[in-house]
Amino acid sequence: MRPIKSITTLEDLGRVRLSKSFYMREFLYSEVGNFHGIPNIPENPDLLIEAGQQLCENLLEPLQDSFGRIAIRSAYRSKEVNGFCNEMQRENKKGYSCASNESNYAGHIWDIRDNQGNLGATVSIVVPKFADIYNNNGGIACWTELAWWIHDNLPYHSMFFFPINAAFNITWRENPERRIDSYVAPRGTLTKAGMSNHEGDHSPEYPNITNLLKI
Repeated sequence: MRPIKSITTLEDLGRVRLSKSFYMREFLYSEVGNFHGIPNIPENPDLLIEAGQQLCENLLEPLQDSFGRIAIRSAYRSKEVNGFCNEMQRENKKGYSCASNESNYAGHIWDIRDNQGNLGATVSIVVPKFADIYNNNGGIACWTELAWWIHDNLPYHSMFFFPINAAFNITWRENPERRIDSYVAPRGTLTKAGMSNHEGDHSPEYPNITNLLKI
């Protein structure tokens, strides 16, 4: 795809269908970009599309097929948007939460590979059906059931769970690490390579998940 230098090519980018259910447009919204007037436009549209297709086909479509509609909270960020957000975070400005550009390559910055050459993409999502149960349960522990189900069934790179509506970042990346972290109790690292709980079947850890599966 041509570099984004006109409204026409930006509209064309938004119309790109990444998978059966998802189009590029819904991944380009940024509160930080909109509020501060910073364009959230990729330098490399082709790499953006490739990463987005992998994210949607491998993670988002299977999640939506299993649990019903998922909602996109935050997805692609340009270097300019993410860099500004990270600067505000380092200055302890309320409402900004972005890691450095370097740590977000092949993460929220889809159109730049990480320092090992891996393609990747991160999206922050909410599973509404799961969020209802999570909120009614006071957000205690039940997020781990969804995390372990994904660990056993999908080729994710990393997940990070947050307190509000059980939103979580999920990343697809080449050469996945398969690591789960959380700001929700139990806080910290649920699993990563080398931990005794990383391999094998974890179905005993999600006994109630079948009640959430889409019929």
